[in-house]
Amino acid sequence: MSWSVGQVSGFAGVTVRTLHHYDRSGLLSPSERSPAGYRLYGSADLARLQQILFYRELGFPLEEIATILADPQANALDHLRARRQALTEQITRLQKLVDVAERAIEVRNLGVDLTPEERFEVFGDVVFDLSYATDAHLKWGDREGHQESMARAAAHSKEDWRQLMAEAGAWRVRLLAAFDEGRPSHDERVLDLAEEHRQHITRWFTPCPPEMHCRIADDYEADARAFALVVPPAEQRPGLAAYLRAAIGANAERRAGADVNDANDAKEAQ
Repeated sequence: MSWSVGQVSGFAGVTVRTLHHYDRSGLLSPSERSPAGYRLYGSADLARLQQILFYRELGFPLEEIATILADPQANALDHLRARRQALTEQITRLQKLVDVAERAIEVRNLGVDLTPEERFEVFGDVVFDLSYATDAHLKWGDREGHQESMARAAAHSKEDWRQLMAEAGAWRVRLLAAFDEGRPSHDERVLDLAEEHRQHITRWFTPCPPEMHCRIADDYEADARAFALVVPPAEQRPGLAAYLRAAIGANAERRAGADVNDANDAKEAQ
C-alpha cells in the first residue's frame, strides 16, 4: 500500500510543509510517485517517519537525526544517552528559572512598593538589569550568602533603601575622585574605600568576607550589568571596573596580613 502526502500528514500529525521539507533535505523522500508525479509513501517510509518523529520529540536536530538514520552502524544508544543528559541539564536550568520567578514574586510581595517617581528618587541612575539578576541567581542561588542577601533586600523599607543608596552614592563620589586623581589601586585611601564597600555589603545585605568580596568584584569587571549596580553608566570611566577589582583584591590581601598579625599578637599575649 502507499499513501499520499495529505494522508500521511493527517494520521502522522505533521504538516504537508514539514513532509515537503523532509523530502527536499533528503531526510525522508517518498519511495514512490503516482502517474501524475505526486509523492506516495510506502510502509518503509512510514517506519522511517516514525523514527524521525521519535527523535524530534526528544529534541534532536534534523542534522543529527539524518546522521543516525544514514549510518546502519551508528550507535543510537550513545545519541540517546547524550540527549538524556542534555535534557536533564535543561530541566535543571528550567527548574532554577522557576525558582527565580518564585523569588521575584516573593521579593515583589515582601519588598517595598515604590512608584516610578519614588524609585527614581531612591535609586537615581543606578541600573537594575533583570537579566543579570536572573543570571546571578542561577550562578549563586545555592549559596547561603546570596539567599540571605535576597531575603534582607526584600525586607528593607523605603527609608532603608534611601539610606543605603545615600551611603553608596557618597562612597561612589570618593571612589571616582580617587580614580580621577590618578591614585593607584593599592593606595591606602583606595584600599579604605574597598573595605568600606565590603562593610556596606555586610551591613545591608549579607556577611561579606574578603574572598566573597573578590568574587563579587570579579563580576564587576566581567559583566557591565553588575558594575552598573555600583556605578551608573553615565558616571563610569574606562578602566574603572578593573581599578575597583584590583583595589578589592589588594584590600583582601591587606586584611589577610592583618589577621595573621592579630593571631600572632594573641599568641604572644598568652
